[in-house]
Amino acid sequence: MPEKSSRNMTVFGQETEFDGVLEFSDNLVITGKFHGTVNASGSLEIEKSAVCTVDIIKADSIVVSGQVTGNLEAKERIELCAGSKVSGDIKAARLRVADGVEFEGKVSMVDEIPSADLFSVASDEYKKSLVMQTNEAR
Repeated sequence: MPEKSSRNMTVFGQETEFDGVLEFSDNLVITGKFHGTVNASGSLEIEKSAVCTVDIIKADSIVVSGQVTGNLEAKERIELCAGSKVSGDIKAARLRVADGVEFEGKVSMVDEIPSADLFSVASDEYKKSLVMQTNEAR
């Protein structure tokens, strides 16, 4: 818990319009308009008043209460709150969807990323690494 409290929080206000690429490692709250790409190693919260049009949003965790058009990807979790609208694909380890969410897209649930790079090893080696990781988890 102490680590979370020491993280900074940045808020893009309702009058803020941002167009571009965002990279951050702390916490960000968007309440205005955003257009572009987010590539973060922190937490992102999209408030009810926010309208985001993105290629992709990548963050550790994403909470959506507003409107997002584009793909969402989180290492930890994605939460779609009541009244939110999401049009795009979702990829996350955990997903929580409240009642009253408008969602159009597909969902992919992911575990930890395998330690082996899929494109640098032979398929037999990759399969063995997955079997070893699965056995270790049991």
